[in-house]
This record gives sequence, C-alpha cells and structure tokens, in this order.
Amino acid sequence: MKKQSLFIASLCIHFSLFAQLNKGNKQEVMKLIERVSPETKVQIKEIPSSNGCDVFEQEVKGNKLILKGSSPVAVTRGFYDFLRNNELGQFSWTGSRISWPQSLEGLKTHRIQSPVKHHYYYNVVTYGYSMPYWDWNRWEQEIDWMALHGIDMPLALVANEAISVRVWRKLGLTEDEIAAYLVGPAHFPWMRMGNISGIDSPLPQAWHEDQVALQHQILKRMRTLGMKPICPGFAGFVPQAIQRLYPDLKLIETSWSSFHNWMVSPQEELFSKIGKMFIEEWEKEFGKNTYYLVDSFNEMEIPFPAKGTPERYELLSSYGDKVYNSIKAGNPDAIWVMQGWMFGYQRYIWDYETLQALVSPVPDDKMLLLDLAVDYNANFWKSTFNWEFYKGFFNKSWVYSVIPNMGGKSGLTGILDFYANGHLEALSSPNRGKLDAIGLAPEGIENNEVLYELFTDASWSSEKIDVNEWLKSYSKARYGVYNLDIESYWQNLLKSVYGSFTDHPRFNWQFRPGTVQRGSIALSPAYFEAFERFAQCAPEMEGNKLYEADLRENLAMYLGGKLEILVQAISKAYLNNETENYDRLVSEFERIALTMDRLLEDHPTLTLNRWLDFARNHGNTPELKAYYEKNARRIVTVWGPPVDDYSARIWSGLIRDYYLPRWLEYFKSQQNGNPYQIAALELDWVEKLPAISSVESIRNVCREASSIIASTRKISFEMINQKEITLLGWSEADFEQQNCILKGAVSVEQLKRMKGLRFSLSGNTETIHIEEISLSADGTVVYQDKPEHGVLEGDKKHYFHTVALPERISGNNGCELKIRLKRSGKSENLRGQVVLLTND
Repeated sequence: MKKQSLFIASLCIHFSLFAQLNKGNKQEVMKLIERVSPETKVQIKEIPSSNGCDVFEQEVKGNKLILKGSSPVAVTRGFYDFLRNNELGQFSWTGSRISWPQSLEGLKTHRIQSPVKHHYYYNVVTYGYSMPYWDWNRWEQEIDWMALHGIDMPLALVANEAISVRVWRKLGLTEDEIAAYLVGPAHFPWMRMGNISGIDSPLPQAWHEDQVALQHQILKRMRTLGMKPICPGFAGFVPQAIQRLYPDLKLIETSWSSFHNWMVSPQEELFSKIGKMFIEEWEKEFGKNTYYLVDSFNEMEIPFPAKGTPERYELLSSYGDKVYNSIKAGNPDAIWVMQGWMFGYQRYIWDYETLQALVSPVPDDKMLLLDLAVDYNANFWKSTFNWEFYKGFFNKSWVYSVIPNMGGKSGLTGILDFYANGHLEALSSPNRGKLDAIGLAPEGIENNEVLYELFTDASWSSEKIDVNEWLKSYSKARYGVYNLDIESYWQNLLKSVYGSFTDHPRFNWQFRPGTVQRGSIALSPAYFEAFERFAQCAPEMEGNKLYEADLRENLAMYLGGKLEILVQAISKAYLNNETENYDRLVSEFERIALTMDRLLEDHPTLTLNRWLDFARNHGNTPELKAYYEKNARRIVTVWGPPVDDYSARIWSGLIRDYYLPRWLEYFKSQQNGNPYQIAALELDWVEKLPAISSVESIRNVCREASSIIASTRKISFEMINQKEITLLGWSEADFEQQNCILKGAVSVEQLKRMKGLRFSLSGNTETIHIEEISLSADGTVVYQDKPEHGVLEGDKKHYFHTVALPERISGNNGCELKIRLKRSGKSENLRGQVVLLTND
C-alpha cells in the first residue's frame, strides 16, 4: 500500500498540466500504468504536439521515469515503448511479463514523434469474429492494450442495434418486424453492411439494455484517454417491413453470397430522415461524437449505369451528397468515415472516376477514407496502391491500413518485413495527400501476436526497421531470453509463414472432409524446424508463462502441419486400396488431433470454452444462455450456412468435438461405403448444443514437448506427392444411385495458377461420365462446361480437361469447384480423384 501511495503522489504533482492533454483524464492513465506495472515509479509532464502529430519523450532522473507526452495515448505509448525498448517486458493478449528493475540507471530513453496524426484500429467484422460477447473486464484489457500500443482512433460499434431499434420504433415498425430482421450478435457486422438479415433471429430484447450500458463504459474510457472513437451512422439498411409504413418506397434488395438485405437508396427522402434521426438518437444517449462510419457499398454489386456515362457519375455524386448530408443533419461537425476494402477488391467497379464522383460533393475536411488493405494490394492482388491509383484520394483525409487476419483464423501468415516497413512508401509518396493515420483492421484478433507488436511499433516510426534486430529485442522483452534456438526459430519462420502472405491460412483438416486436399498454410521443412528449435528451449524455460503459452500454440501449429500431411497420406492409401496402412494412418490422425487439443486446453486464449463462456454470460436465463451459445458456435464453424469453415480457429474443444468427429465420420463412410451426412452433423453441433466434452490437459508442456515432437517425426513430406495438388476424390459413398456431385474449396491462388484438371479412375472397370464442371467465386459462377469427351472407362483411366478462366477473379468469401459425375454399373472399391494442373 505504501508503494502505491508514493506512486500516486508522484503523479499527482503534474495533474494540472496533464489535464490539458486532449482533455484526457490523468487518473485513467495513472490507473492504466498501475494495472500493467504496479511497482513503477513514474512522473508525467505535458509537451506540445508537433505539426498535429503526437510526441512522447522519456527521461530517467534518479530512480524515477519521467514521461512527457502530447496526449494521454502518447504518454501511455511512451511508457510501453520504454518497457519494450529496454526489454523489460511485454503486455499481450496471452498475458504480460513485466520485470521492473531496482535501478533505472543506464536504461535507454528517447524522443519519438508519430509520423501521422492518428493510429487506427479494428475492422467492422472484428465485432463479429472476436468481440461480440465481450464483457467490460475484457474491454478494459483491450483498451489498455490499445493505449499502450499507441492507438487513439478505434472503431466503437457496440449498441449500434439498440439505437437502430429506437429509430425504427419511432418510425412505426413493430417489435416483431424488427426482431425478425435482426441477426444474432456475432453476425451484426454483416447486417450493418447490408450483406445479411435474419440469421439466428429473433434477437432477444434483453440484448439492447446490456449493450447500451457497456458502450457507455467503453466510450467514457476511450474519451478520457483522449481517443477519437469512430461510431456508427446509418448506411441505409432497414427491415423489409418498412414498406408497410411507406408503400411507395422503392427498396433495393442487396445480395451477398446467397444472403439478402434491403436498402433505402440515398436518393430517397427517407434515407436522409433516418440518417439524421440515428445521429441524434446516438448523441442523445452517448454524447457528441466527431467520426461516424457509414458503409453503403461493401462487397456489393451495385447496379450503377455504365462507366463513361454521365448518368453513372451523376448518380454517384448524388449518393455521396445525400449520405454526407444525412450525417451533417444530425451533427454539422461530423466527419464521414468510409471503409475502402472495395477500392482494391472491387476496383473493376470503383475506378478512378467512380470514386471521385462519390466523394467529390463532400467537403475535404469532412471525410476520412480507410484504405483498409494495403497488404493485399502489395502481396495478394499485386495491384497499384490505392493512394497512387486515386492520386492521393482526391484531397480527402485517409488512413493507411492493413488486414493481418481474415475471420479470426489461427493459422500463421504475414510478410513481417512488409508490416515493418511497408508504410514508408506511403509516407514518402508524392501522392501521399492527407495521410492522417496509420492503422490495422484485422477481421479477428488474439492471433499472430508478433505481427501486431511489430506493426504498432512501425506505425510510430518513419525509419526503416531491421526485422532481425527487432525480433531479437521482441524475444528478450517477451521471454527475457534470446538464444541460438530462438534465433533459428525466427529465421525458419521468416523462410515460411512469416515470409509469405496467405489471405486465408487454413490447414486442410479445417475444411469439410473430402473437399480440400491441400490447405493454404505455407508448410515446408523450415516450418517444422522452426517449432522444433523453439521447443528445444523448453527445459530451461519452465515457469516462463509467455514462453509456455507460445510453446503450446507452436506445438499445436506443428501438429496441425503433421495432420495436413496425414490427410493427404490417408487419401493416397485409400485410393490405392491399402487397407492396413489406411487404418494405421487414421488411428495416428486421431491421436495427434487429440494431443493438439490437450495442448491448447490450458492456453490463455485458444479455447472454445472461453469463447462460449463470454456468450453464455450474457444470458440470465437458460434460454438466453442457449441462444447466445448457439450464435457463438455458428460464427466459428458453419458461419451461416452456406459460408462453411471461414473462421477456422485452432482451439481446444473445437478440435476434439467438431473437427475430429467430422473426420472420423468421413473415414467411417469411406470404410463402409455409406453416404457422408456432413451438413446434419455440423448443424446439430451448432443448434442442438451438445455439451463440450472434458479432456485432461497437458499440464507441464515444457517437460512433454520433446516427446510430442519425437512421436510425429516419421510423418513427413516423403509420404505424399507435393508436386500434385489433389482437389477432390470420390468413392462409393459419394454416389446416390448412379449420380454424384462433388464440391470442394479452391483457393484464389490455385485458381490463378490453374490451367486444367486431371480426372483419374483407380481400381475399377465401370464407366464414369464427367457430366459438368463449374467453378464459382464469391457465389458467382466464373467457369462452367459440360465435357463432350469426359469419360473414364476401360484402359482410359485419365481425362485431362483444360480450364479457361476470366482474368479477374475475387474470392474472399470462398471459391468452389463443383463436379457432377454419373456412373454406369456398380462395382466394389470405386475410387477416383481430381488433380489441379497448373501453369508452373
């Protein structure tokens, strides 16, 4: 208690100065630092910003750290930078390690000026994939994380639906009409963007009061830390039942994959009316705000007039004018914020003139464009950066942003050097324009932690970062150790998953069995060697909590790669009718999957029970608890359906109770020749809520790491043909009478490399007719053919089919290969496969 009193007294000296820092609340900063490191002795002083950009300075005087900053976030960032720069510790989602020294003498201090005015955080869909059921305790930890990592411009979308419901009630919609439209909390983001409606409806009324109270806590904390939250506005999406109140209203029915929503056109008077009502209702509840997010066109195929026609640009200009003025009517000082995923993903729609027409009616100082996915421009689409293509975004303020995660997937990926230094190109570009912020927009968090630490460090720097030196310092801060094994660990990851970019990193066993033979994680000998070297440190690291958490995750990733190989080896054994080998490999698959699950059972974040507990805790009755749990299960598995396995978590509980049962049922169907009823199994797990099974965790991971690795060494790439990419296989179990429809996921990368398909028949004398081949991307058919000579019979065991695809293919929400087969006759041991032929 005495130390805490001295700590608080030392800060109170500067209360009058600090209160001026962006009207921040000094006591919140004191409490934050105390939560992170109670033993810290620190003094705080105010310094001015520089050209509108935050600045912090550190100074050691005596045995006290003096933090100087231009805002509350600048001060907290300065504190965390001192910890990290001196390798004293780290604050992360999986835990923290702070080792505050007895003496500060000789420790490094410096002055840092942010290269931009703000630091942005979150994606609209993070509120579905990671945050829908968080309570205040978890939010408080996250806001602490934001402030320490220098973030001052987060999305703040909690209670969006509560305000929407108030507006719709005032318009005259009934409770039943509203409830039927709303979706489950984990699916809110896509309803807000006009993609879906009705999933897990009706939403319980009890949800809204809880969320309003929570948003008050969130906004109060953000504002007292000087943050500039971006709150929701009205984007035009409404229940279809609104036509009862406005019979002459022409609603636009929006479509996304196979889902639907309804949109009031910005040109309708009702759009402006609702937009104004929403802002007024929001600010009546939560107070004045500056930034409002309005996204009316996310991944939408909007029926604009043809390019080059005056009608197209007049319509877009009118849309921009109406949307902005609907916000302005509610708050004349408001700034319209718009996501820019479509700028790269749908550039075939959003060419230079089209975007210019949309934004030109908006005053330059009243718009902020989120250039959401610069890493996709650079490493996936390989297209011109948006700030270059749109020539500085037409003098509008904009945010340089990356998307380091899709769907909350646990798989590792990301070119670390790009996240360290990619922003330097924007900072030095002649088309930099009004680059006001740098940020990151992950679809899901609590994964790939090293990437977030690196990017948030980089976003406060205008100097090139040496990634190897940074990883050395990171390791010392995180574990207190950096040795040859850890160095080798990082070097091997830089040769594999952290030297490559995969938009959707998933192992093959995370897809529906039989639909994907090869996953998208960058497996290689270096991948496996990385985790083996990390595990060699285990005997000396017992009791090091962050190392143990990472060891659990790393061993799970290691075993996940082994399962990937096993899936392909099992398929090979099945096609070759190697029954004994097949049974042995299936048994090995089950053993390794359960070991992986047991490893993660004691991980701080990678558990299904933790996710479901957040959801269930929102209900105060058994019925409400079950409702929220069902919705939480859905988003991390089937999603809808039909968007299957998009979220792809590697979690204990999910492995043993969802992924593994699917595979065991699949193997059983292969053995007995009965059809594989996957959809029913999946939906039963989501909607009937079977209890999550209990398991004995691996308690002392450091002592068991070496034996876990040793038990899987024989599983190697030698068991499979790496040069061939098998997409689909078929057997007796896939046919219903004489017909079979095969469906399988294909990655966009595979589509881009595809030149054709090879169909092969094994161990069979009957005839197989390939009746139809189709490929779809994001629900749109991009290729379809009925092969005239697509027959497998007798000596003709192979058929090669050339595929000509359009130049532009986008498949963020999935690409699917669909093949229709017909057989003549009936024989035992029917086997066949479809292999991708590439241009390589």
